[in-house]
Amino acid sequence: MLFGGLLMARFGWRPFFIVLGLTSMFWILPWLKWMPKKQYAAQVETTGAPNLLEFLLLRSAWGTCIGLFCGNYVNYFLITWLPFYLVRERHFSMDKMAKIGGIAYLLAALACTVSGWLSDRWIAAGATPSLVRKAFTGGGVSLSGLFLAFAVVSGPRLSIALVILGVIAFGVSASNIWAITQTLAGQRATGRWVGFQSFFGNLSGMVAPAATGYVLQQTGHFFWAFLIVAGVAFAGAASWILLVGRVEPVIWDRRLRVSGGTLPAEV
Repeated sequence: MLFGGLLMARFGWRPFFIVLGLTSMFWILPWLKWMPKKQYAAQVETTGAPNLLEFLLLRSAWGTCIGLFCGNYVNYFLITWLPFYLVRERHFSMDKMAKIGGIAYLLAALACTVSGWLSDRWIAAGATPSLVRKAFTGGGVSLSGLFLAFAVVSGPRLSIALVILGVIAFGVSASNIWAITQTLAGQRATGRWVGFQSFFGNLSGMVAPAATGYVLQQTGHFFWAFLIVAGVAFAGAASWILLVGRVEPVIWDRRLRVSGGTLPAEV
């Protein structure tokens, strides 16, 4: 957002697309030099892995999917509409928009890193994974929604501070999402769980930009768009905290032993 915004401000959209596309390919050179030379086949036990129906009937699975969808809704809204909001509604220059967005996402990256470290330290100190992981995911996304809701009704300076805090809070939430998923799924179902959760969660990449554009077209301003984002964020927090069960590995073998088509309670 920082370099892209500055580039667009000086040269327009076309150079930005060209530079972005070419720069993203530079990773190939160091990868070819330092990629792993040996192939190690991981020994993964898949006996007793859940089928799709077992997975879809699991409450925690839908908790993580809905939680990711809601968190990604906030993220896609910020990525696709934050620059437009800052330039068109808050009347910032393209340069200033780029700097604000760049600072926000830099701080979010740092917050995500620190939050991941703190969560592991908290668990090592004796706290339960359920308390810690849910506090960061649910608490982070709810704070993000709260900050963004206040941002749209605040003055220009306070609004920018609140937007930055909203992006930072999203980074806090993102730090523990996949730790929850991998813990619940265990070795036998991580790939299946992560794959479906990623599919479902990234549907918001289609919904958030389209819904926001529709609301803007109907209302002419960002007020309701921001309130919708806040509502979705609170729904995501509720999903992580209430719909997801205890953050412990699901015992898939026990499910396979159950007869009569009734699934047991979650672990």
